[in-house]
Amino acid sequence: MVRLFQENQMEDGRHSSKGNQLKWRNGEFWYKADYTGYEGLTEYVVSHLLQYTNLHPDEYVIYDTEQIQYGEQKYRGCVSRNFLPDGWQLITLERLFQLSYGESLNRSIYHITGTEERIRFLTEQTERLTGLSGFGIYISKMLAIDAFFLNEDRHTHNMAVLMDEKNGYHLCPFFDHGAALLSDTTMDYPLESELYGLIDKVQSKTFCPDFVSQTDQADQMYGMQIRFHFGEEQVREIMAEEKYYPEEIKERVINVLLEQKRKYRYLFCE
Repeated sequence: MVRLFQENQMEDGRHSSKGNQLKWRNGEFWYKADYTGYEGLTEYVVSHLLQYTNLHPDEYVIYDTEQIQYGEQKYRGCVSRNFLPDGWQLITLERLFQLSYGESLNRSIYHITGTEERIRFLTEQTERLTGLSGFGIYISKMLAIDAFFLNEDRHTHNMAVLMDEKNGYHLCPFFDHGAALLSDTTMDYPLESELYGLIDKVQSKTFCPDFVSQTDQADQMYGMQIRFHFGEEQVREIMAEEKYYPEEIKERVINVLLEQKRKYRYLFCE
């Protein structure tokens, strides 16, 4: 268990549609407390399963679960290493667009009709504002990850680029998967509800409500960019190494992953 204090608490400007988690920085580590369910377990599982893909290790943040003492309260949550080199900043796409145009990127996207046009708009605007190339490939990877893991809370406040000390821009590693895998047991996905009905209920908040439609559209535009290569054995190994969450929740997450693997089998290299 790690003990954290008020001076460690962070407000990073990255908001969730479901409220804001408690977040802290302590030295070279960032911590997040569970807010609506088992977000910490989800961050852990998603990031460790990304090791079983064709992504390079620098392309994603690794999270581990943690117990957090803050004041008189104890929380489950997660911890990750600070991935920002000295002098670098994480700039959300929403902030980047606001600073450049004084308008909301998210609202601008939804003023556009059509998923393809929305993806193209975000991609081209980001490349124009940052000088980055290949951002469409990056978006294709992100949308596939979010679709497979059912991340319902990917929006312009948690899509980001990195800015170095010379104001040059770099792709940001994939982070913030806490709203995936039906982690919100408080409001939307109670533990006692039927699992497969809940899976069908989840909607995306990125470019359109349907995960499959936006992922397919990005693949058509920029190519299919990600492949998974794990099975039930690897999932259960990852769960067995986790020491804070109850078995009931772990088994639920395993069942969600196996159902998603069946649905998205074309993403897997057997």
